[in-house]
Amino acid sequence: MTNAPSLRRTALVWITALLAIMGFITASAAYVYSESETAVFLDSQLRQIALNAGPGLAVANAPAAPDEDPEDSFAVTIWDASGHDVHQSLPSAQIPLQPSSGFAVVRASGEAWRVYTLRGSNRSVQVAQRITVRDEIASNAAMGATLPVLLLIPLSWLVVGLALHRTLRRLDHLANDLATRGTQATDPLPLSAVPAELKPLVTAMNGLIFRLNAALAAQKRFLADAAHTLRTPLTAMLIEIENLRADKPSANQRLRLEALAAGGRRAAALVHQLLQLAQLDELALPRRARFDAAALLLDCVADQTPLASRKEIDLGASVTQPAMIFGVAEEIRTLFANLIENALTYTQAGGVVDITLCPTDGGFLAEILDTGPGLPAGVEEFLFERFYRAAPQAAEGSGLGLAIARRIADRHGFGLEVTNRADDVNGVQARVTIPTPLT
Repeated sequence: MTNAPSLRRTALVWITALLAIMGFITASAAYVYSESETAVFLDSQLRQIALNAGPGLAVANAPAAPDEDPEDSFAVTIWDASGHDVHQSLPSAQIPLQPSSGFAVVRASGEAWRVYTLRGSNRSVQVAQRITVRDEIASNAAMGATLPVLLLIPLSWLVVGLALHRTLRRLDHLANDLATRGTQATDPLPLSAVPAELKPLVTAMNGLIFRLNAALAAQKRFLADAAHTLRTPLTAMLIEIENLRADKPSANQRLRLEALAAGGRRAAALVHQLLQLAQLDELALPRRARFDAAALLLDCVADQTPLASRKEIDLGASVTQPAMIFGVAEEIRTLFANLIENALTYTQAGGVVDITLCPTDGGFLAEILDTGPGLPAGVEEFLFERFYRAAPQAAEGSGLGLAIARRIADRHGFGLEVTNRADDVNGVQARVTIPTPLT
């Protein structure tokens, strides 16, 4: 396996390469710029020194210096021993002779000058240069050295950002892997493209995934084993209750046996639902087949007719046939049956439960509407939790029906919503969105 990339090493390599390249560009640009400016200035100095070597030299015979600026000219003045000037290169610059040799700053003709004076016994020489020219040379040199550095700042952001993007893009793949994983995923996170600094973290996450999978597997086994174990004594108990009822008990005993039988049936139904949950928690989905969802839904309605009749509820269905879909028919039957039974359970006597199945642009929509009391405020987020009951006072129901329906919908890629009705009628609407089957 190849060595894992390192965030630290990658950032260091990119920044070092950037600084090396920009350092070379900065030094080269500053050298070329300073060399050009200095060459022009020094050429002008050579010309002016030659012109001011002494009186009698013709200015007209001196070739012009390249890119010469009149303001760059030096003011050279020579005085004899008696104090008369014998040579003056810039007559317009009336700079008096300084009392002592050396450098000084003098204002003359409305300008500031940098002056160097050399006093001798026979004559005195004074050379002056405009302060503005000196400032311009200094600013140009500073600009030549500073401009590449200023360019280095945005380029540094660009290069470092690119380096971090390239490096952290591998973390985006890891984040997408985590975001798209289902609750039943057991595969470890890949380590091949993870930076070296994060590899211990990902390894620890893989260990956590393994431990969670082991804990979930143990819970599933416990749930399945408990349900299987409970089913046998519950069945035996119901048989014994039926035997006792056959012995012609008294009226009081008959009432107690009926209550005991009802409790046994509820316990048996709960065990059956627990077994269903255990089976639905298995990773492998049984082989899907193409079948008519409309016919299956009508069968579910027929199965729930006795409950509706017993509670005097008007149960009706409007189904468009056929509605061919792909899936596990038994699981879809359980999904529809749980939603219909849930609607009948929470609808009072004399209420109405309407069931429809119609085609949509993307497939089919199954809808169950009831005229029950509706959902209390704030319970929508808990509806699909196991053993949660929106109306705990209801005698029937175990709180597992909607949890089973959600699990089946997720396994098949169906949409499932249970909310209060959107019209002016009190009650609940359950909507199952079935995508168009693949051909």
